[in-house]
Amino acid sequence: MISLKGKVVLITGTSSGIGKACAKSFAAAGAKLLLGARRIEHLEALAKEIRKEYHVEVYPMRMDVTNYEGLESLLSGLPQQWKEVEILINNAGLSLRMDKMFDANVKDWDTMIDTNIKGLLYMTRLILPGMLERGKGHIINIGSIAAFELYPGGNVYCATKATVRTLSKALRMDVLGKSIRVTNIQPGMAKTEFGMVRWGGNKELADKIYEGVDYLSPEDVAEAVLFCATRPPHVNIGELTITPPDQISFMLTHRKK
Repeated sequence: MISLKGKVVLITGTSSGIGKACAKSFAAAGAKLLLGARRIEHLEALAKEIRKEYHVEVYPMRMDVTNYEGLESLLSGLPQQWKEVEILINNAGLSLRMDKMFDANVKDWDTMIDTNIKGLLYMTRLILPGMLERGKGHIINIGSIAAFELYPGGNVYCATKATVRTLSKALRMDVLGKSIRVTNIQPGMAKTEFGMVRWGGNKELADKIYEGVDYLSPEDVAEAVLFCATRPPHVNIGELTITPPDQISFMLTHRKK
């Protein structure tokens, strides 16, 4: 196992869900945490909680992964002790509604593409050169089984996650021989704020997705992320798919009555 004690880990989308669970898992392993999200008040509360419970250093940052110039300014302005990021977890992502292409709001498409694809690319482009200079690093992308399991109304969201899968494989080719590890984590049904975001805060619609299913928790996914990050240096887990036993695909899910 690789020890994470004192290593700088940058996690995007950490104000809730999988990102928040990853922050706690990596804090428990002794990592120094750079936490990024748009909701700074949530980050500051999480940072306070983590410092108290795990006694590690935490640096919360208001971050919009869709704004390259803003990210560049934010990351270049970090204190020196925070600049050597050893693990980047590209977690920020979202889905908006389940409209058919001929009914969809184009702005929803733009938001999903800008966040799920361009945000991942922007963060990778800004962090990876430092990893290459130091000859070590690990980029972990949080994808989805939506990369290869389409469902009605999932058109653009599924396309973005298929792109994450493709970009993860392409990045492994780009860094071949550079001692950089790349992992794509593909969760299935995990209950987070994801559904609430998708349905604009409609709890009834959000909860309906998970009815009768023993779904994953954010902590389940975070444990898988931590496992990948702590393998020996000669081990790279390129792709890991994690679902509940009740789920084979989006279209084949067992629901208890």
